[in-house]
Amino acid sequence: MIFETDYRLENFILGAKWEDFPGKVQDRAVVCSIDLMMALLLGSRGKQHEVGLKLAKQVFQGGEVPVVGSGERLSFLGATMAMGHASNSFDIDDGHNMIKGHPGTSFVGGILSSALERDISYTSYLTALVVAYEVAVRWALALQDHYGFLHSTGAYGAFGTAAGVGRIFGLGPETLNRALSIADFHAPLAPVMHAVEYPSMNKDAVPFGTLVGAIAVMEAMAGYIGKTHLLEMPEYRHLLDTLGSRYEITNLYFKPFTCCRWAHQPIAACLALMKDHGFSADEVEHVKVNTFVAASRLSKIVPTNTDEAQYNIAYPVAAALVHGDVGYSQVCDEALGNEKVLEMMKKLEFVVDPAMENQFPQKRLAWVEIRLESGKALQSEVFAAPGEASDNVDMVWITEKFKRITRPFLCPGRQEKWLSLLSKPGDLGIREVVEELNRD
Repeated sequence: MIFETDYRLENFILGAKWEDFPGKVQDRAVVCSIDLMMALLLGSRGKQHEVGLKLAKQVFQGGEVPVVGSGERLSFLGATMAMGHASNSFDIDDGHNMIKGHPGTSFVGGILSSALERDISYTSYLTALVVAYEVAVRWALALQDHYGFLHSTGAYGAFGTAAGVGRIFGLGPETLNRALSIADFHAPLAPVMHAVEYPSMNKDAVPFGTLVGAIAVMEAMAGYIGKTHLLEMPEYRHLLDTLGSRYEITNLYFKPFTCCRWAHQPIAACLALMKDHGFSADEVEHVKVNTFVAASRLSKIVPTNTDEAQYNIAYPVAAALVHGDVGYSQVCDEALGNEKVLEMMKKLEFVVDPAMENQFPQKRLAWVEIRLESGKALQSEVFAAPGEASDNVDMVWITEKFKRITRPFLCPGRQEKWLSLLSKPGDLGIREVVEELNRD
């Protein structure tokens, strides 16, 4: 059945204006931009980006689009591929509890590439980001209900990328509808729990989703016909009723640690107990993590590469206990094999707490019990992960995160330069912003 198109979604995508967004939405867009640029910079230091850049140069030759964290210049699709391989490489990007995934990373590669291709203003780029968040989250809700299983983040990226790129490329409502329908049909319906249990670069299918979305726009511009996306179906049209009044970008969470969000709760609980009771990793005899089912299914293997370290629950918790943090310096390939961390992994136990499971996915909660070699038993409070939507993440929070995460490779002066450029919406061209950031 072909459903009548009312172009409500397409008109929102094309007609949204920065000045019409509430102040809290504008502020959140800036926070997201800083977080995503940081993820791209961090990702540019990893092997996944190295692969993506190599492949992009082989397949999509030519072009003048600068790639964040690299001196390379590529075509629109080449830059989309390269940055798609970077944005989720260290699992430090934003997320949304109700879609159980990461919307920002899923589309930033394509949207930033198109913004650089057309050299739009930084404010126009921020506007496209807001639109993509609103569209991607709503489509993801429809997707998961329609297919009945949890998809990897890249699925959302196809639709969100098509929305943002279609806006930047100036498509009309009918052509944009075709692009969205093409992206909807060809989105990678990747099974995320497979990646949870068997971690690899496959984990969130981000490079493939953002590339599908970008190509969908180009297909539509070339005359390819797609019909009917999920948000046109009668059972999902209600998700469009709140466009322009309820902003899902304000319901995002932000990640302080470079690993799967489902490991953040026990990390926070362990760090809090260490701070409150003043013990060291050497004094720990046993740790029991009480969590929800999906988290308990995360890999617990000794990692041999950064992807196995990130999509893991035992390694990050052990690293936090040993190092007091989980960032680039703890999960990069060079950091793996630390004997203290490997010994700590042997002291960990993971159990499902029905009370934690009953509150998932609206809340992701965990608590830990730690027994010290002295015989002392400690029990944490129930922890949500830091950076939840209820924490009202602001510039202070994101600035602290940015400085902590980038400290291993950005000096304080360059950190301040990045933050200065990204924290001020204005008429400065996005290309000029990225060119300046790439001078490191």
